[in-house]
Amino acid sequence: MTDAQWSPGRRAGDADEFLPVLDIIEPARQRRLTVFFRLLLLIPHVVVLFFLEIAAFFTAVFGWFAALVLGRLPAPVFRFLAGVLGYRTRVGASGMLLVDRYPPFTLDLRPDYPVGIDVRPTRLNRAAVFFRLILVIPAAIVQGLATSGWSALAVLWWLITLILGRLPRPLFEATAATLRYEMRVSAYLSMLSPAYPKGLFGEDALSVPERQSRSATRPLVMGTGGKALLVLFLVLGLLGSITTSVTRSSSDDDDYGMRAQTIRAAQGPTGMITG
Repeated sequence: MTDAQWSPGRRAGDADEFLPVLDIIEPARQRRLTVFFRLLLLIPHVVVLFFLEIAAFFTAVFGWFAALVLGRLPAPVFRFLAGVLGYRTRVGASGMLLVDRYPPFTLDLRPDYPVGIDVRPTRLNRAAVFFRLILVIPAAIVQGLATSGWSALAVLWWLITLILGRLPRPLFEATAATLRYEMRVSAYLSMLSPAYPKGLFGEDALSVPERQSRSATRPLVMGTGGKALLVLFLVLGLLGSITTSVTRSSSDDDDYGMRAQTIRAAQGPTGMITG
């Protein structure tokens, strides 16, 4: 079991911009009954997350001002935001069928749970903090496309897992990569990390020293099938975004046309408002 964590301070040898790590222990099999009722089982967590996200928003706003002054997040702010990020990631991993065990209702570390994150407090660049909402836009767009693309075929992934009792390895890799990138975007946006989100398509096996503990996603070494599926997610997300934009534009045009016809009808043949 990996020891995923958010540490109370810097470690010797840490890079200035430690890239947040997602640790997932890949299950050999999943219980089909829990897969079948997965979304229903996660409803209590969705409710808890709703209130946590509200609290996290206001905490992040306070943390933004504090980081501008201090050049870092205050320790209590860091711990709370890291706890919410870890909680959200555990629920997301369960919802995306990456693990079978039910997520615990806690913000604390759970080394015995097969999903964890590793984020470490470091100094923050004040200019990057000030422009954080602008800087995160490109990464947020990529993350949104990947997540939307995965969601577009979520029923198919659910059926595959239900039939096989597990996620095929390429699908596991692509799904884990999507969740990990989403976690890194969230960590960057909430100032838990100064490192810009990257590594969507995984990394080389040599990126983590052998002496460090590893999991199925530390490092996330993706095969050709996993990368192809990830490209599919991005393409589907892009197509969905374009379709939504075109549909919305067409709907707006139809509404404008109907209003114009109503005005012309009300004006009558003389151009004056009748009635």
